[in-house]
Amino acid sequence: MQIKVINTSLNPLPAYATSGSSGMDVRANLKESITLLPFERMLIPTGLFLEIPEGFEAQVRPRSGLAIKQGVTCLNTPGTIDADYRGEIKVILINLSNEPQTIHHADRIAQMVFQKIQQVQLLQVQNINETTRGEGGFGHTGKQ
Repeated sequence: MQIKVINTSLNPLPAYATSGSSGMDVRANLKESITLLPFERMLIPTGLFLEIPEGFEAQVRPRSGLAIKQGVTCLNTPGTIDADYRGEIKVILINLSNEPQTIHHADRIAQMVFQKIQQVQLLQVQNINETTRGEGGFGHTGKQ
């Protein structure tokens, strides 16, 4: 499948790092480096504009290396890019470390995964089928 992309940055197009990768690395498009203070969040531009086919979405997810090494991750994860969105792809980053973290132009800041989606119609009813699990959630199965 092909996705049309406009790249207004000087960065290479997002690409899979390995043949088994699920996500393509997305890079920051910055005129100058930015520093995120501890617990500060910022919207980082990528210079990318996508034409995603109807029936698909792109998800923006954190990069594990950035999270473990610098404590920087994405908020609103996964971020959803809808098929009818035509604006610039931007990534919400937050610094969860105790030290300032600097993001430079062309740094790999997130990964983008494309998924097929199915829209549904909701049918309002008075009852739904019961299951063994029922209302159990939020850790109800305990620690093993």
